[in-house]
This record gives sequence, structure tokens and C-alpha cells, in this order.
Amino acid sequence: MNKSTVNFCPVPREQQPIHEYEQLKESWLFEWGILAIGQYSRKIAWVSFWSLLLVAPLAMSIYTPAQEPVEFTLSCLIGVSLLTGLFLSRIYLGWQYVKDRLQSDRIFYEESGWYDGQTWLKPTAMLDRDRLVVSYEIEPILGRLKQTYGLIAIIVATCSLIWFILA
Repeated sequence: MNKSTVNFCPVPREQQPIHEYEQLKESWLFEWGILAIGQYSRKIAWVSFWSLLLVAPLAMSIYTPAQEPVEFTLSCLIGVSLLTGLFLSRIYLGWQYVKDRLQSDRIFYEESGWYDGQTWLKPTAMLDRDRLVVSYEIEPILGRLKQTYGLIAIIVATCSLIWFILA
């Protein structure tokens, strides 16, 4: 790999996709995707707990837990799942944006403001490096988030099916 073709880039450093990837990896919220599965699960449980604190009073205003415990529980589970899914969507969209920027053979950037955008064609060495980062670093993160979405979808579908059967 020719080092000069990878290092020469007219794109400002903070707008380079590889730099955006490094920043995303180090940010508080987006680092959740690279955590070990136990830590990741604890973070999701933490979000679900706080979601429950928001959802439970709403569910209580509709269903009395002592008189309608099944409806109350199902509405809480659906609400927690939806809020957790929204939270995960923010993480997913951030990683997907960086993935798209890394996979693209062109980099769109702004030189001094929104009015003077430019497009730069990546050299082959840079494109190969960026696509390797996508394959080995970002795809597993997106895969884990998709699995979590699948679990959330199963919970919502199961709760909805039970609700439908009870109605």
C-alpha cells in the first residue's frame, strides 16, 4: 500500500470518514456497539429500566395493576420495547452513517461552509482500508444491533398476540 496515497487527502481531518469512525468509537453512546456482550446487555437493561419508569405511570393511568395485571404488564412491555428501540435507533443510525461514508468511493466535504461543498474520489488504497474497517469493525456492530431489534420485535409481537387472544 502506498502510504502517500492514503495520507494525502484534501478533505479536512474532522470530515474524513476514518476520523468520524474513530470519534464514534470513542463517544459515550456509540461505544455501546463495541462493548462485550455482557456490558452491552447491561446498558440495554439500564435503558429498559429507565423506560419502564416512564411507561409504568402511563400504563397505570389506563389499567389498574391490581384489577388488570395482564393488560398492565403487556402495555408496559410494549412501551419499554418501543422506547428501547428508539434509543437503539440513534446508535444504529450513527454507525450506519459512518459505514456509508466509509464504503463510498467518494467523500463529500465542505471546505469553509455549507455553500462550497466538494467531492473527492478516494484512492484505491484508502478505499480498501475503509472497506476493511466496515467489514471487520462496523458490520459486527450493526449485526448486534439488528439482533437486538429482532428480540424487541419478538417481545412486541408476543405481547400483541397475547393481547389479541385476551381481547
